[in-house]
Amino acid sequence: MIFSANLQRSTDSAHQTQTNIAVDKCSMASRNENYTILVMSAAVLVMADVNKKKRRQRRWWRTNLFKKRSSTGILMDLKSQEISGQYKNFTRMTPTDFENLLQRIGTHISKQETYFRTPISAQDRLAVTLRFLATGDSYTSLQYLFRISKQSIGRVVPQVCAALIKELQGYIKIPKTPTAWKQVSKIFETRWNLPHCVGALDGKHVVLQAPVKSGTEFFNYKSNFSIVLFTLVDGDYNFVFADVGCQGRISDGGFLRQANYISSLQKTD
Repeated sequence: MIFSANLQRSTDSAHQTQTNIAVDKCSMASRNENYTILVMSAAVLVMADVNKKKRRQRRWWRTNLFKKRSSTGILMDLKSQEISGQYKNFTRMTPTDFENLLQRIGTHISKQETYFRTPISAQDRLAVTLRFLATGDSYTSLQYLFRISKQSIGRVVPQVCAALIKELQGYIKIPKTPTAWKQVSKIFETRWNLPHCVGALDGKHVVLQAPVKSGTEFFNYKSNFSIVLFTLVDGDYNFVFADVGCQGRISDGGFLRQANYISSLQKTD
């Protein structure tokens, strides 16, 4: 009887142990499930926040200032008044030259009109780019002049510049043969009485904010920071060479020694 009672207690103890193990496993499974639900909930909240930011609506599609662009453009005012010289002073070219340039690059910078809004015209895109290149005005200043937002101007200017380079790159050709250089020299001698001259060179310092960690690399003799625009023209005022980006600290002589067209000229000696 004693042996039977002990056996019964052992059986009950083993059963209790198995029950406890089963309960522990259920508890662990429940905790893992809770952790999984918690992680998934956090992920859903994060994605919902991201999507909310993506589809956040603008306060305005266009402000009233920019809505009046088509009717009060600065170029339209200059053309309508036919003020002598002011159109050329504004765009740095005559109306005829502007239209010719617009015809050459118009297809590259035009945007398709949509049901929602009218795009910036190719004429305005070219005009704001020419004005920026001529004056260096900030995008903020230009947005009030052309009634185009500074964000749009920031996209328009690089696009128009790329179109200008693509379409007009054939206009600047460096002479590469002795015969070509002699022809340039002949024009200077016969028209300007300057023998043995192969070009008229001039440079312009373009002031900029000092690049980060550049030291005095761009510091020029005028005590400001700049890059240098150099151009070379022949006796007919045609550009045969242009370089932009030379550090402001480099003198004209230093630029001449490292210019690409000098090596081209030396090879033709």
